[in-house]
Amino acid sequence: MTTPSPPTYPPRPDSAPRPTPSRARRAWVGGGVALLLVVACGAAALWSTRGGESGPLAGRPRVTDTRAGLSYGVPDGWKHDPAKDRDLIDAFSSQITRIPGTDHGTDHGAAATTGATVLAGRAGRPVSRADLRRTTEAAARSNAEFFFPDRPATLEDSHTTTVGGRPAHTAVLRVTGDTGGRLEMTLLTAPGGRTSFLLGVVTGEPDPALVADLHDVLASTTVD
Repeated sequence: MTTPSPPTYPPRPDSAPRPTPSRARRAWVGGGVALLLVVACGAAALWSTRGGESGPLAGRPRVTDTRAGLSYGVPDGWKHDPAKDRDLIDAFSSQITRIPGTDHGTDHGAAATTGATVLAGRAGRPVSRADLRRTTEAAARSNAEFFFPDRPATLEDSHTTTVGGRPAHTAVLRVTGDTGGRLEMTLLTAPGGRTSFLLGVVTGEPDPALVADLHDVLASTTVD
């Protein structure tokens, strides 16, 4: 709900541009993502996450997203541009992107064809804990249609988790066709009856280090 970064919808990673959706499609997808997040068991795994100075991105710069009520770390080789946050569609309120050309010590060819972004936002109304799995999977598929139009997406994993000590659910989609892709949507309950989310999008065949970055961002997230 994951350049160049067009001014009216969330950016795709730099190294794997896709056809630009029409204005009508952008509006429909933005509304659809928001709707999925306000409407609406889990798998056996429960992943504890750590945030702040004790997490895997301790000492790294952080993004404080007051609208989503989240704070998360920025991995090495990624960047946050607050000015671009203001250009996101209403479903999203902040983003970080992988800096093109950084390879984390992995294969240079893979690094050259892979890009990534993480976006955060807040749902319009709460999603109950019982509906987290269903809503997360539906929102993940809707975002896959936006970031990877006309490409098959398969549910690779769906599990309960926690973010900043709050109940959450993560759905992972593997995208096929062209050079591949990966999308990870995490929906969480927050204090005060809020529901927020983190969305990681990778274009190209994701290398393990880049996927680890997505997991580190989630593990570093605190809920305000």
